[in-house]
Amino acid sequence: MTDTQQRIDALLAIMARLRDPDGGCPWDLEQDFSSIAPYTIEEAYEVADAIERGDLAELKDELGDLLFQVVFHARMAEEQDVFAFADVVQAVCEKMIRRHPHVFGDDEQKTAGAVSGRWEEIKAAEKASKGTTSQSILDDVPLALPALSRAVKLQNRAARVGFDWPETRQVIDKLNEEMLELADEISKGGDPDRLEDEMGDLLFVYANLARHMKIDPEAALRRANAKFRRRFGWIEGSLAAQGKKPEESSLEEMDALWNEAKRAERVQED
Repeated sequence: MTDTQQRIDALLAIMARLRDPDGGCPWDLEQDFSSIAPYTIEEAYEVADAIERGDLAELKDELGDLLFQVVFHARMAEEQDVFAFADVVQAVCEKMIRRHPHVFGDDEQKTAGAVSGRWEEIKAAEKASKGTTSQSILDDVPLALPALSRAVKLQNRAARVGFDWPETRQVIDKLNEEMLELADEISKGGDPDRLEDEMGDLLFVYANLARHMKIDPEAALRRANAKFRRRFGWIEGSLAAQGKKPEESSLEEMDALWNEAKRAERVQED
C-alpha cells in the first residue's frame, strides 16, 4: 500500500469514527446532506480566498478542509447504501477520461482536433444516456452558484444559440438604460420590490458587460473588496496615529485619508 493510499484510508477511518453512533461526535452525527452543504460552499470559498492571497501554505490546509467535505458527503451516502468514497473517485476518473478523448482516446480521436465544444457535446451525450432531458439549455445551471457567476453562465448558454449582444458598446448602452430605469424608480419613492427588481436588472447587465470584456465579475468584485479593505485600513491606521477612531472623525477627514491611500498605492505600483 502506498503512503498516499494509507493517508486516504486514515481520513476515511476518521470520518467513519466521527459518524459512529457508538461514541462518535454528536454534532457530526446530527448532520445530513442539506445541513453540511453550506459548509461545503464555505470551504470552497476559503480555497478561493487562499489562492487570491497567494498563500500556498494556507491553500494546502483549505484544500484539506474541502476534501473532508467530500469525504463527509460520501460517508453519509455510504451509510444509506447509495455510494461510497471509492465510487466518487471512480466516477470522476471515468468522467475525465471520457470528456478528454483528445488526450485519452485512440489515435483517431487524438488527431480529430476539435477540442473546443467537445466538452459540452460529451456532457449532453452523458445526459441522454442517463435518460435525462432538459426542457431548456439553461436548466442545469446550478441555483447554488454565486449570483454573479450564475448570471454569466446563463448568459453564456444563451449566447451559444445567438441570444447575445454582438458588440460590447451595445451592452454599455443597455447598462445606461437600466441605470436610468433605477433612477426613475428611486425618484418615484422607491417601492422596495421595484427597487430590488431594477437593481437586479442592473447587476445582471454588469455581469454581461464583464463577460463581454472576458473578466470574471466575481474575481473583479473580490479584488474591489480587497482594495476597499486595504484603503479603509489605511484610514483606521492614520486616525489611530492621531489618537482618533473613525466614528470620531468627519466624512471629509476620512475621504481625505482615502485619497492618501490611493496615492500611496500608485507610488508603490510605480
